[in-house]
Amino acid sequence: MAVQLLFNLYATTVVSAVAFDAARVVAGHEGGSDPGARQAVAEGAARRLLGRYGRRVTFDWQGSDDDTVVLRVRANNPNLVVGSWAGSLGFDHVDRTVRVRVERLR
Repeated sequence: MAVQLLFNLYATTVVSAVAFDAARVVAGHEGGSDPGARQAVAEGAARRLLGRYGRRVTFDWQGSDDDTVVLRVRANNPNLVVGSWAGSLGFDHVDRTVRVRVERLR
């Protein structure tokens, strides 16, 4: 159970950081290119950083507007303990939503 806890803490930290970086990359590009293309590039870079674990992750770009980029990232963790224990303890998945404000030069 300790290994499952440590894996979950590590996975949550890494997925949260990668999600923030991806949203920051999209928010940092002003005008010009297509937002969908920027999202695809940021998502591809995030998956490369996550390695094989990136196959378990889904990226959902939600309700982004001109002022805010919103990204929800979900991942299913492998179970290293009895499946019902992992689910009841919240170790079976990571679900993070990040919001990054679009900064513009004046």
